[in-house]
Amino acid sequence: MSNNEMDMLVAEIRAIMEAARTNLSREVNTTMLNTYWQVGRTIVEREQNGNLKAQYGKKLLIELSKRLTTELGRGYSRSNLYNMRELYLQYPKIQTASGKLSWSHYLELLSVQEQDARAFYEQECANARWSVEERTFLLAS
Repeated sequence: MSNNEMDMLVAEIRAIMEAARTNLSREVNTTMLNTYWQVGRTIVEREQNGNLKAQYGKKLLIELSKRLTTELGRGYSRSNLYNMRELYLQYPKIQTASGKLSWSHYLELLSVQEQDARAFYEQECANARWSVEERTFLLAS
């Protein structure tokens, strides 16, 4: 096999591997967003009986955080559970949350109170493939 043929073979295999990595990353991200949305929904619908705030306030999320951390490990801080709940409240239909954006993007977007502005930034992040840092910078300006 000539060097040129070997270069072409390597390039073809590299393209296959890069496409697989991209697809895998997208699938993991979508699964993570769906999971966090479901956790948020569970907190709102079951623990809060559909109310926007829990009857026990922050105590509920603190206790839930302790129990989940003990049973499942890291990732269940009170603030992370709060953000999962907010994801559900701001995106009551999971289909409206774009799988093109990461959890970090949504954490930033949840801080935008105006729904139209949040929708604009969400669309721009997805279309322009803004990193979280770019979106944060543009939002702050």
